[in-house]
Amino acid sequence: MQYRDFGKTGCKVSVLGFGAMRMPLNNPEEQKDINEEKAIELIRHAIDCGVNYVDTAYFYHGGCSETLVGKALKDGYREKTYVATKLPMGHVNCTEDFDALLNTQLERLDMDYVDFYLFHALNRDHWKKVIDFGLIDKMKQAKAAGKIRHMGFSFHDDLEVFNQILDEYDGCEFCQIQYNYVD
Repeated sequence: MQYRDFGKTGCKVSVLGFGAMRMPLNNPEEQKDINEEKAIELIRHAIDCGVNYVDTAYFYHGGCSETLVGKALKDGYREKTYVATKLPMGHVNCTEDFDALLNTQLERLDMDYVDFYLFHALNRDHWKKVIDFGLIDKMKQAKAAGKIRHMGFSFHDDLEVFNQILDEYDGCEFCQIQYNYVD
């Protein structure tokens, strides 16, 4: 496996990460019905082969992905990988939502901290929420409290908004842009 420096984090992550957005299902009609045995086997196999970046999010698999990732990283696998999850910007309606959502995510993951915490799917409207609700300061507070190790964002908009975020996001250490290998 090859590894690369990850933004300004000082971490070396595998060039291929494991995204837990689409996991094997017992019933393809029901997104929450993850086949845990197969999914855990897949995640652990990836880690055994050198993948050290596991990505999940609040909404993946109807909210079940974070719990599954937490289970997969038991038995020593947590120490072998970095974990990323994301603040669901669509659920943020006030400043206090930041702490409530992050705490829920840490409970789902059964972890005291995540390595990488992202503002999820930033666009013009979500960036306005980040600014209006003081969420960069909330992210910094969570980092100072040891709940997250590195601050970043994922992005879904045009170049103008991307550049605005880069210019204004004080403390940003990385940006995650989806690039599906299969695509």
